[in-house]
Amino acid sequence: MESMSGRTEPDVLLAELLKPSPTLPPNVLLAILFVVAAINLAFMIGFVLRGAWPIAPFMGVDVALLAWAFRQSWIAAQREEHVTLTRAALRISRKPSPVGTPDIVLNPYWVRVEMDDPRKPENQLTLWSHGKGVRIGAFLPPVERFNFANRLKTALWRAKNTFG
Repeated sequence: MESMSGRTEPDVLLAELLKPSPTLPPNVLLAILFVVAAINLAFMIGFVLRGAWPIAPFMGVDVALLAWAFRQSWIAAQREEHVTLTRAALRISRKPSPVGTPDIVLNPYWVRVEMDDPRKPENQLTLWSHGKGVRIGAFLPPVERFNFANRLKTALWRAKNTFG
């Protein structure tokens, strides 16, 4: 693995890219949106012809909200977190980066991995260091989050207990 400076880092103990589950491709989402819009248009014309014209704007808002939801889902699916652990540092790079939160670098010796009850879907994976917590992998399904937490704990143990 190459570091940001271009040098090769031989002591990488863990390097993972965390990404949410993929959404439908944009062309499929667009096709669904067009089908819903066509059905809404047909119903809207039927209501307008029967004199219930106040329903028409709501049928349009329905399609607009669905388009907005599809767009937000696609944007959320573009998130990713790069987690790299060496003996010297645990680096978490988020893309797109949250406002005011550049790459997070922690000393692996002080990092503690905490995970809520893995059987619950709302569980959280938090890395604690010096009294501050960093949540990672919030977009992962619970089982993947739990498995990643175990891999990270193992790699952190190696970073703390392997000399070289």
